[in-house]
Amino acid sequence: MRCGDDNRAITVSRPRRSRGFTLIEIMIAIFLLVVAMLGVISVTVMVIKGNSFSKTMTTATTLAADKMEELKNTAYASVVSGNDTQETLYTRTWVVTNNSPATGMKTVVVTVAWNWQGNNHDVVLRSIVSE
Repeated sequence: MRCGDDNRAITVSRPRRSRGFTLIEIMIAIFLLVVAMLGVISVTVMVIKGNSFSKTMTTATTLAADKMEELKNTAYASVVSGNDTQETLYTRTWVVTNNSPATGMKTVVVTVAWNWQGNNHDVVLRSIVSE
């Protein structure tokens, strides 16, 4: 049974829109990710170097404080200048100045020096001991 124009095919036209990403969009996204990752990597490297330097600084400060305590607990007449090397990286030097700042007193300066990434660094502690 045929009734007039009922045999016509019905076509629904859809807009031609891509459901995926274009190559340019993907390349831009990859570029942005690479730039972000390079930023994160450089910050991470700086944080690691900062932590490493902090560790060496803390060790040097501890070595200086230990020597200062040792000298403070030494008999007054036995407090004299000297130096030594600690952990093959740190050079520890202590200088004792007699009768400074007054008679019967000694000024003690403990210095711990080390080289870190091609730069010389040091920690200096000062104290006065008396008879």
